[in-house]
Amino acid sequence: MTDKQRIMIVDDDANIAELISLYLTKECFDTEIVPDGETAVERYGSYKPDLILLDIMLPGIDGYEVLRRIRKLGDCSVIMLSAKGETFDKVLGLELGADDYMVKPFDSKELVARVKAVLRRNRTQEKAEEAAADKDSVSYPDLVISLTNYQVTYMGHIVDMPPKELELLYFLASHPNQVFSRDKLLELIWDYDYVGDSRTIDVHIKRLREKIHDHDNWAIGTVWGRGYRFETR
Repeated sequence: MTDKQRIMIVDDDANIAELISLYLTKECFDTEIVPDGETAVERYGSYKPDLILLDIMLPGIDGYEVLRRIRKLGDCSVIMLSAKGETFDKVLGLELGADDYMVKPFDSKELVARVKAVLRRNRTQEKAEEAAADKDSVSYPDLVISLTNYQVTYMGHIVDMPPKELELLYFLASHPNQVFSRDKLLELIWDYDYVGDSRTIDVHIKRLREKIHDHDNWAIGTVWGRGYRFETR
């Protein structure tokens, strides 16, 4: 069963807060009501909300200051709530990192729709970021090769590696158990315009093997007379 998404409602008007909680609970959200800004900041770490409905006019620190502090602690979604409808207030809230802004009084159906829209938008963005990260990295037990930051992590330690060595390792690891000739690897990694001996590949493979030793689950293998491959076991 999927865990319910958590909504923190920060509003000193108990009647409004309870009403919002009722609407969201009917939509299968988990809610927590917080009456002031200081408590909201304190409860953020333990409750770990997916979204905060944050009133601007609060006792003690106002909603803007709560948002500033929350943004230092995490990146959960925030919808500002306020009786203020001036453009300045909306712009300030959005510039501080709010995802949306609603002016009181608001329709309950619109509130629920906006909550769902913000959460859905953020989930889509997270999936896109994960997909992009996955596309630019390949991992095996005790080995992670990332083109995003040109970094190789082997046995829990970062291994210094020139770009072409890393790109060669990444390419082979991205095509496990496929054999590539020296000429083909030169063409794919160094491109068509490279002028040099195909034995360049042998030198790079030798350096890789000095840094990345054979593992129980994988190894950089030689297929005599044909080329190299990243073998998985």
